[in-house]
Amino acid sequence: MLRGAALTAASMVLTSTGAAAATAAPTTVPGWDAAVPWQRVFPARAVALLAGQGADDVNQTRDRFAVHATDLGVMWRDGRGRVAIAFGDTYGPGWGGNGAGPHTADWRCNVLAHASNPSLADGLRIDSMITDRPGHAAQILARDTSVAEETVIPTAGIAVGSRDVLHYMSVRHWGAAGTWVTNYAGLAYSDDGGQTWAKPVNNRWSATGGGARFQLGAFAADGDTVYLFGTPQGRFGDVVLARVATDRLLDPASYQYWTAQGWDRTGLDRTVPVLAGPVGELSVLYNEHLRRWVALYLDESRAAIVARTAPAPNGPWTGGRIVAHGQDFGGLYGAFLHPASTGRELYFAMSQWTPYHVRLMSLSADELPVESNLVQDGGFEDRPPGAGVGPWRVNGRGGVDQGLGYARSGENNGWIRADAGWNDLFQKVAVRPGARHRLTGWVRSSAATDGGYLGVRRPDGGGTIAEAPFGHVADYAPLTVEFTADEAGEAEVFCGGWAGSGGEVWIQLDDVVLEPLD
Repeated sequence: MLRGAALTAASMVLTSTGAAAATAAPTTVPGWDAAVPWQRVFPARAVALLAGQGADDVNQTRDRFAVHATDLGVMWRDGRGRVAIAFGDTYGPGWGGNGAGPHTADWRCNVLAHASNPSLADGLRIDSMITDRPGHAAQILARDTSVAEETVIPTAGIAVGSRDVLHYMSVRHWGAAGTWVTNYAGLAYSDDGGQTWAKPVNNRWSATGGGARFQLGAFAADGDTVYLFGTPQGRFGDVVLARVATDRLLDPASYQYWTAQGWDRTGLDRTVPVLAGPVGELSVLYNEHLRRWVALYLDESRAAIVARTAPAPNGPWTGGRIVAHGQDFGGLYGAFLHPASTGRELYFAMSQWTPYHVRLMSLSADELPVESNLVQDGGFEDRPPGAGVGPWRVNGRGGVDQGLGYARSGENNGWIRADAGWNDLFQKVAVRPGARHRLTGWVRSSAATDGGYLGVRRPDGGGTIAEAPFGHVADYAPLTVEFTADEAGEAEVFCGGWAGSGGEVWIQLDDVVLEPLD
């Protein structure tokens, strides 16, 4: 099981003018109509239940395979040409009816299904599952008795010839929502169509050191090369990248890692991010319609499935765009792309914690971001009405004005109020080490403002890289900062200000763009 995203929101928010405003949606938000679901705003749509039980259950997994509840749905084209679907913690009779558990309910750490139908418009039809007796899906990856282990979760799959390979994580124990502790991540393989699996001990990534960045994985193939995208345990880390020749996939010593100096076989401890977090349950493939790589993942801070694209696996990746939100699909998580999602229509398996099942979703490739802006939600528009500040974060006092008429473009803008000390809005971005970048943001501010800054800094208090100062800006005006990224491969974009000598100041921010110049 992977614990679902929590949704929390205050009923009132402070605006940039200091007044309180209800979080109810203004009717001026594009696509918003109080009488229709949130799907009007976000483009992914539900197709049919993939596994579990419900009104749109096309696979009857409860009756056919004793799968009453499950999650994930990692998909790949297997060594026999079928679509393989690996699920996580799975329950049978006695399932509680909401969320995972209990373990006494015929619990299996993982199960595996196969499908072959080429048309997905009305659902992905499961032909069979690996079983240990008639009508009962079998656990395919056994628990490791040499360590304390709660469960074994598949996170990515790929076929090399007739061999199927799974990336999995050994979960030591679950933590608070979106967090858990792993023992290690490893590779398992099957040479008999998924009936039996080997878990060699020599192809694992430790949960400490550089290996900690590959505890969850996403495979993507390009000719004779396999890319492995990695994230740490939980849902709040960055994405790093490795590559390996297809015929060396099971040999971690043959992997090359993306570092500030490029690809390096000795670079496990020196990887740099290719996508900035928070990223959970990542899936990646190449889309021929867009001629770009596509990534889907859970952003826990926004309770949303986010899409990003890039011209190459190592980027630069666009800022994310929400494609499904927890206001539509309660407790959503996981977004695993179907291997046929190479054209105009994409399909993915998405989990919901409530009631703990997996649903097939569809999404038009034309809805995916392709712009060069590395900043997520630079216009503060990619959010449902009443949502929090994410993907931006706040030091001190700040937030998002929604539909209040303060924006430079669209309906929304960011804001900062400084009545004491330093206050800012910021977000972390992945940047190419050694490359030139340009940051632009549109700002206006109160007459008392004399200590405002738009800039880029090193994360976690590492110091300013470059910034542009500003004082009173009567109407929105652009500020621009150019800089060369250092070897860390990540930075924080920020806009903020100091409380003025004359008292409280306010700053409004909109249309933030960070572009690579090299």
